[in-house]
This record gives sequence, C-alpha cells and structure tokens, in this order.
Amino acid sequence: MTILEFLSDRLRSMILQAVFIMAAALFLLATGTQAGIVILLLLICFLFFFATQTLKYLSCRLKLAELENILEGLDQKYLFTECIPRGRTIYERKFTELFRRAGMSMIGAVSDAEAAKREYREYVESWVHEIKTPITAANLICRTVDATTRQKLLKELAQIEAQIERVLFYARAEHPEKDFLIRQHLLSDLVKQAISQHRTLLIQSGVRMETKDLEQMVFTDSKWTIFILGQLLQNAARYKSAHPQISLSAEPLGSQVILRVTDNGIGIPSHELSRVFERGFTGSNGRALGGSTGMGLYLCKKLSALLEIRLQIDSTEGSGTCVSLTFQTRENLTKM
Repeated sequence: MTILEFLSDRLRSMILQAVFIMAAALFLLATGTQAGIVILLLLICFLFFFATQTLKYLSCRLKLAELENILEGLDQKYLFTECIPRGRTIYERKFTELFRRAGMSMIGAVSDAEAAKREYREYVESWVHEIKTPITAANLICRTVDATTRQKLLKELAQIEAQIERVLFYARAEHPEKDFLIRQHLLSDLVKQAISQHRTLLIQSGVRMETKDLEQMVFTDSKWTIFILGQLLQNAARYKSAHPQISLSAEPLGSQVILRVTDNGIGIPSHELSRVFERGFTGSNGRALGGSTGMGLYLCKKLSALLEIRLQIDSTEGSGTCVSLTFQTRENLTKM
C-alpha cells in the first residue's frame, strides 16, 4: 500500500475531521478565545492527527506484508483463509470469520471436484484395461478371415488401440508424478518400440522407414517417450504423400541429444504452425481428411514439457514436416 492509496482510502474521513476542527476553532474565536491559543490548539490537533495517521499507515503496511508472506508461503492458495491471524478488534474478528466460512465452503468445493476428477480418471484407466479384452479377441478373430478383410480390420483395430492409448495418457497426464520413472535409455531402443507398436499402420500406409545415428543414451521415461514418438509416427502416416517416407535421426549436442522425426508428407500451412499444439486444433488438413481430434500434438507438447523434452516443429506445405525432440543425456531433470 502506497501513501497515496492510504490517503485516498481515508479522504472522506480526513475532510470531515478537518471541517470539525475548523468549526471548533471558529467557535472558540467567536466566544472570545485568544487567537494565539486557538492557533496552538490547531497545531496540537494537527500533530496528533499526523501521528495517529502515520501509525495507522505503518500498521496497515505491516499487516498487508504479513498476509502477503502467508499467501506466498502456501502451496495451495485456497487455504489462505485458514491461515490468516485472528483480528484484534471485534470488527476484524467477525470479518475474518466470514472469510473463513467462505474459505471452508471453497475448500469443500475444491475437495469434491478433486475427488470427482480422481474417480473419473480411475474409471477411464479401468475402462481402458477392460476394453483391451474385446480388442484382443477381435484381433484373434481376424486370423479366421481372408487376407484382404484381415488387413482392413487390423488397420481399424490399430486405430482404435491408438485412440484408447491416447485417452489413457491424457488421464494420467494430470498426475504424472505417479507414473514417471526417469532412467537412462538407448534412444534406438525407444524408437524401435515405437515403430513396433505402430507397425501395422506404417506397413498398410506404405511408409518406408529410415533410422540414423540413434545409438545415443538419454535420460527419460521410456513409456511416455514411446507414446510421444508413436503420436508423431501416426501423424506422419496419416498426412502422407504418394511415396511416404519417415526418417528418424539423432545428433549429440553437448549434454543433450536432438532426435529429428522427418517425413515427406503434405506438410502444414505456415499460418497454422503456431497453433498445432493447441488442444482440439485440427487444422485444414485434419478437416479435409476427417477423423482428426486435435489431441495428438497437444498431448505430445504437454508430456514433453513434463519430461523436460524441448519439442519443436517445422513444416513446409507440400514438402513435409520435421519434429525435433531435445533430450537430456545426464540425470539433471528438475521436475521429477
């Protein structure tokens, strides 16, 4: 609180006090009191008024500083009303009590919302595991049909599995600390697992894969990184050219390793590049092909930030897209 703020807050009260003092001085002069005595009384009133307002200003500043320190020291800011000190006056105590009652109501609402969100997340995770059983059965049934039908069904089942996996990772991204396991991994192993998980889609899309210089060690979570790579492979296969090709290459750079996932697909219009990581953004290509949810790259960006992987995308419409992932090569991640 500045001095000007303090004065503006009490301007009306100060004006009333000044009017009362001047009226009293005029009354004393009218009743025959010597002017010198009146001036002396006015001086004493001014000094008393100045001293009391100064003390009040300092008291307010100290009180606000104390409250700000309490708020800054809380991880959960909504608990502030439970931590503020008890007021000194009856008015302050009643005012504080009202704040605490409002705060308790908010804490209850937050707790209910967190419980509902936790139950929803647990249900989604349970549903994902349950739905895998009929998908596995459908994959087995595919073996009994002719080759052409089997290929079509396997492709659709792979898409269903990819969407289910996306739902699961979206639910877990709210509390990643419960599912993170940062370890040193060989980048080539992570790439191989990502390609293996999406082999059906890549083969049926006619994609030619190239890998180069992937024998690099990085610190990351293998499951979440494989998911990110899988989303990038799916996008490259979905937005492919007539002769699709995906190249994955790594380059060491000091304490980091840059993995580049490059395709020769239809690319992204330049005016849409700044929005591709927004949740739900499908872009002109996604709308043209249909079936796009706009969640793939959003999840990639979100999970990359949690893993402290710097994710960048460059693209030229009609020529292809390059996504760069910068990994740490030392165990110096700060968030997990």
